[in-house]
Amino acid sequence: MLVTFLLLLLVAVVLGIIGAAADGLGYLLAFGVVLFVADVAFAAVASRRVPRRPVR
Repeated sequence: MLVTFLLLLLVAVVLGIIGAAADGLGYLLAFGVVLFVADVAFAAVASRRVPRRPVR
């Protein structure tokens, strides 16, 4: 789960950097932002589903 989160976060950052740096590729920046928001939402939902074990 954590690997998926970090991989999607890395892809979002790379797409955002490429979209901001390259002329005419603003859609990559927008796609990176959307992917980042979806990744954070996925992590929030997934963390609610994980049962918490009581401390012994």
